[in-house]
Amino acid sequence: MPLVSRKGILAIAAVIDVAINAKGRPVSAKALAARHKLPPRHLEPVLQALVRDGILKGIRGPHGGYELAREHKKITADEILRAASSAEDEDEPQTSLPQLVSDVVQPALAEAERSFSLALSRINVEDMAKRGEALK
Repeated sequence: MPLVSRKGILAIAAVIDVAINAKGRPVSAKALAARHKLPPRHLEPVLQALVRDGILKGIRGPHGGYELAREHKKITADEILRAASSAEDEDEPQTSLPQLVSDVVQPALAEAERSFSLALSRINVEDMAKRGEALK
């Protein structure tokens, strides 16, 4: 059972890709999508969520694209996943939950999520980008 959604994994990969490839110029959504073998429309909601949360900066125009909004070491995997989950939340309709879910299941899982979030907050873009650059 994966703990991180596909959109979350794509969001982390996109941020790492931008960190590695935005050397003085923005990385286009088209280039990101091509490197990750995705249609650009699939990646765009995730990129926009990352911009809204101040992780990426969107640059408009014919030579536009995305660059990191902050230093590599100040962006964590936890922040990226939170931004990606906001893109997922927009896709899902809000429904009321049974009492068992709201009073028992969600509080139990919330504790596990806090522990996982703490672990993810120790992983930053700088460390992951170094590993990614080593693959070249």
